[in-house]
Amino acid sequence: MFLETPETMPQTPIFSSMLSSSCSGQVQPDMGEKCGDPVYQDGNLISGSLEALIERLVPTMDYYPDRTYIFTFLLSSRVFIHPHELLAKVGQICIKQKQQLEIGSEAEKTKLKSFAAKIIQLLKEWTETFPYDFQDEKSMKELKEIAHRITQCDEENGTVKKIISQMTQNLLMTLSARSQYQEIKEKFRQPVTDKGTILKNKPQSTQKDILSICCDPLILAQQLTHIELERVSNIYAEDLMQIVSHVDSLDNHKCRGDVTKTYTLEAYDNWFNCLSMLVATEICRVVKKKQRTRIVEFFIDVARECFNIGNFNSMMAIISGMNLSPVARLKKTWSKVKTAKFDVLEHHMDPSSNFCNYRTALQGAAQRSQTANSNREKIVIPVFNLFIKDIYFLHKMHTNRLPNGQINFKKFWEISRLIHDFITWKQVECPFEKDKKIQSYLLTTPIYSEEALFIASFESEGPENHVEKDSWKTLRTTLLNRA
Repeated sequence: MFLETPETMPQTPIFSSMLSSSCSGQVQPDMGEKCGDPVYQDGNLISGSLEALIERLVPTMDYYPDRTYIFTFLLSSRVFIHPHELLAKVGQICIKQKQQLEIGSEAEKTKLKSFAAKIIQLLKEWTETFPYDFQDEKSMKELKEIAHRITQCDEENGTVKKIISQMTQNLLMTLSARSQYQEIKEKFRQPVTDKGTILKNKPQSTQKDILSICCDPLILAQQLTHIELERVSNIYAEDLMQIVSHVDSLDNHKCRGDVTKTYTLEAYDNWFNCLSMLVATEICRVVKKKQRTRIVEFFIDVARECFNIGNFNSMMAIISGMNLSPVARLKKTWSKVKTAKFDVLEHHMDPSSNFCNYRTALQGAAQRSQTANSNREKIVIPVFNLFIKDIYFLHKMHTNRLPNGQINFKKFWEISRLIHDFITWKQVECPFEKDKKIQSYLLTTPIYSEEALFIASFESEGPENHVEKDSWKTLRTTLLNRA
């Protein structure tokens, strides 16, 4: 009898049947009276005890959990139990099932290899989807313990051992790559406050601006998309789940998410802020009104191209930069700008009705992505801070546990669906050619602080009222007196 390898294990698409009549898409396991407490509604699992949900995760001879369930449970479980503790419980259930097969008839014993294949498949999905769960020694120890016991099911030809060895090697490579990313992480860009850079004593004719680096809005939008996809590629599902874990600590113990740094989320959020400030800096620091107008119109066109690509995060950052007070107050500049296109952009990002217009556009991009034949059409980059808020509010609106003590799994279906969509979108390979010169400018050119932006704005167009005059005077005095 040949061992059924993980590669040949039948699978159902993630979330394709989550709301169908069968929640697992396969035969339900016989959990017995002890674990018979999961609650279903219209065929969908909506709640259960932690023990029952763990039991449902572990394969049996006649059952393998749906991929949707595996993803959702492994993602949400960290709110209630440490990954290494969950691994230990999974290991205990595996041992019991293995022992039952071993004491049975010869026919039962031949099923060990098939059972082993299913356990390997579960571990493979776990290590590939949530590699960071295995960053600590306790989790790795539990993984090795389960692997050792499963290897005993196939000592004759060593197939299981080879598969487990490859799985472990891939996991270690992933963890190493992530560790290196955090070690070489760039320092957050610090805004310029130097008075010589900010105050415009004379026209800066030789100073570079964005138009001297790239004058094609589509090309710049493509380079921004490159940077976005690079940033999100370092964000994992478990990082996003820390939004829930950080909000509260349940069951009177500290969850792993509470002690794990969320650098990747902070770095991505910082990129959004830097892009907004870069847009404002490029506009405010220009001396001549005609050139400022050109740059404003250029960024409006870049934002439009981002929208067409499906890069909503860069689009929102650009709009936010142009709506900052130092830019918005430049009335003489804006009077020369053809604002019809900007009005359309602001309509798409209108915050009323919970950003209804943006969500409609995002849904359209997501549908396009599902049926796309090219990576160009698959790109979906949501506005990250709105995406984070959606997870946060889903968490705050619904309790983790029901009054009877069961886990409110219906809540975690919704959260995991959001996160799975994001993880799917981030895996798209950027189809645009990378321009190192443009990217270097976008990532390293100096950006002004809010204080410096106001000074540059007043230098461009003088204060119009007493409030602005007082602000300008205070800011200049502060800057000139600064050591």
